[in-house]
Amino acid sequence: MSATPPHPLAPIHGRGAHTNPPNRFEPLLLTPDPDYLASLSSDPDGTDAARPHPRTQFFVDGTESLLTKNDSPDIPFTVGLNPYRGCEHGCADCVARPYHEYLGWSSGLDFETKIMVKTRAPELLRAELSSPRWAPQSIAMSGVTDCYQPAERHFRVTRSCLEVCVEFRQPISIVTKNALVTRDRDLLAELARHQATAVYVSITTLDTELAGKLEPRASRPAARLRAIRELTAAGIPTGVMVAPILPGLTDHEMPAILGAAAAAGATRAGYIVLRLPHAVKDVFLQWIDNHAPTKKARILERIREMRGGQLNVSEWGTRLKGEGIFADQIRALFRATTRRAGLNQEHHPLSTAAFRCPGGEQLSLF
Repeated sequence: MSATPPHPLAPIHGRGAHTNPPNRFEPLLLTPDPDYLASLSSDPDGTDAARPHPRTQFFVDGTESLLTKNDSPDIPFTVGLNPYRGCEHGCADCVARPYHEYLGWSSGLDFETKIMVKTRAPELLRAELSSPRWAPQSIAMSGVTDCYQPAERHFRVTRSCLEVCVEFRQPISIVTKNALVTRDRDLLAELARHQATAVYVSITTLDTELAGKLEPRASRPAARLRAIRELTAAGIPTGVMVAPILPGLTDHEMPAILGAAAAAGATRAGYIVLRLPHAVKDVFLQWIDNHAPTKKARILERIREMRGGQLNVSEWGTRLKGEGIFADQIRALFRATTRRAGLNQEHHPLSTAAFRCPGGEQLSLF
């Protein structure tokens, strides 16, 4: 059952979503009584009603498999690993939000306050890598939700999975918005010795105030740049993802982000343009109303220009970068800036040459 208010509500400190949009799979919808909201408020329409601050809840994910596969031609990996479902970072533009609807929850506040923790992930990963059916290939971590979200400080599932990867010399790439990734540079450096890892730090904006509203529980931009420096100094191949680019709001920052990342030591770069699938649209539009109302018309106009008049398209080949004149301008600016900053000059794909299955040699004798 999902909850949604009858009118816009004020932002909730530390949260990217401010409501719970309806779950498209649930037939029932819970709507708070406006009279009750008004009774809590000094404002007649109840829009400033005091609401309990939503606490983060953690649930054990009882999944019996860990690695997932995709065959999308515009996703640069086939096998993914996600230690958590839901993400406490609370990014208002996160395209992973709709996945929570499959769990019976909402793409809104539920996504960032109800976190599923795959406590058995290291055990499952070891079993899957040991299987004779496993064909050594690279794995991408954080293909959906961020593996270094705040919950990782306590549960340490990501670090435990990296320990398994070191044991097997399993190549793994990581995308994250959290400087917590530097905690594991010992393991990542060991993998890097075998050309078996790369880290991409995602930076949406260099504006600290905007980042605090858009990505409330992710590391601030300065901390992410510092993470790039520390990872690079440890010998770990590091890149930057300008993602997502918010047309009409952050697109002008691309050159500065790429330049700052290159100065910090990044050698590779990529970008993705904002997508608004399913209820992500409701969350993001509410966020604009609360934080950038005067820019709303321009933002929506730019998005529609890049999405064939719609707010979202799902077709492969265009969904990640958009199309039209603004998409072409972003693409040209990205290419020119990366060339000037010395990014993407070399490509060092991850290698499975050092992969090993501990104990496999002894088992083969029998």
